[in-house]
Formats: sequence, C-alpha cells, structure tokens
Amino acid sequence: MDVQSEVPPTTTERRAPLTRERVLRAAVDLADGAGVAFVTMRRLAEQLGVEPMSLYYHVPNKEAILDGIVDLVFREVEHEVGAFEAPAESDPDWKAALRDRIVAARRVMLRHPWVPALLDTRSGLGLAQARYVDAVVGTLRSGGLSFDLIHHAMHALGSRAFGFSQELGDEGSSADAGDADALGQMAEHVPNLAAMLAVVAHDDPDSTLGWCDDQFEFEFGLDLILDGLERLHANS
Repeated sequence: MDVQSEVPPTTTERRAPLTRERVLRAAVDLADGAGVAFVTMRRLAEQLGVEPMSLYYHVPNKEAILDGIVDLVFREVEHEVGAFEAPAESDPDWKAALRDRIVAARRVMLRHPWVPALLDTRSGLGLAQARYVDAVVGTLRSGGLSFDLIHHAMHALGSRAFGFSQELGDEGSSADAGDADALGQMAEHVPNLAAMLAVVAHDDPDSTLGWCDDQFEFEFGLDLILDGLERLHANS
C-alpha cells in the first residue's frame, strides 16, 4: 500500500498560485460584495489567504488595483458583446449593431454597479476600455458617418456609450419620488416636478432607481440619440 498517496495535500499545495489575474478577480468580488471603497491591500490579502506583502509582487499599490479592475470589467464587456472589432466595411445595420453593443455593456455595468463612480476617478483609458471606445467609433464609421459627426456623437452619448447614465445607482432624493407626503411638500416649491412624479413614479424594486423602469429609460435615451445621428447622417 502506498502510504504517501493517503497523505492529504498541505494548504500550500492546495492553494492556487497567486497571480495578478487572481488578485484582480478577488478585488472585483470584494467590490461587488462590499463596495469599491472596501478594496484595500489588507482586505484583499485576507480574502486571498496571503500576507499583504505578497500582493506587491503582482500589483504595486491600490491605484494599480483600481486601474486593473476597470480593465477586467471591460474585458468582461468584450466577452458580453462577443468582440470589440467593428465591421471593416460599410454596415447598413450600424445603428442596431451599436445599440446591441451598448445594451450588452449595460448588462455588465449592472452586475458591477460600483464601476461608474470608479471611472470618474481614473485619469485615462486602460487598454480594454480604449478598445471598447475604438469599437464604438468603428461601428459609427461603418455606417458612413463622418469623423466630425462621430465626435459629436461621442459627446452626446457620454457615459451612455459605456452602458450607464448618471442616474444608475443614484441613491439620492429619487428614493422618495413615490412618497405622497414628500410629493406634497415638494409641490409648494416645485409644482411641475411634483406633478410629473405623481404621475410617473411607482414602486419598482428591480430598478436601480427604485421608482421607475430605468432600463426602459436608458434605452429610450439611447434610441433618441441614435435616431438623431441617423437623421443627421442622412441629411449630410
């Protein structure tokens, strides 16, 4: 009988080797569970079961981790949309293709609701994010749009090009939008806003806002922009 084969592996033998990819994926998991503010070297080390100093062999500091998890999320977007490549030739269905790309990106952003706020803190584009932007520009170009119109389009789309808009994850006053007492207090000072909210606000627990169908509103705004771009291009 081989006695050696019955000896259980040690913790070191069982543990997967520490890599930059593994550190970043652990950071994404931590941000998903507790928020990006909780992503620290110490907490990451605890989650991975290693000493904090071990992390520095793979990521030099917290800023590198934050840049890395943004890049990781955009690689997830790439997987969600299939690829970042845009058609090399003319594509009459450019508008539908771009819409599908952006709505797919939104699905990823909704899985990681901390990403929009984190993007505001980054000073530049990582490679995966830049490749995503390049694909958006390429898709517009495949429709025959001029670079001048594409430049305007990118400004008009703003964060919507990445799959989110400003209200995504907003926990501000909109939380009370369906509250009758709150609306009554608002009506004295902002009657038009209060009247609108009284009509449109409803309980929507699946919404990131909690009081309206924000997925519909996101796509509504996206379609307005894409329809406008199509009309401008046709008249150019």
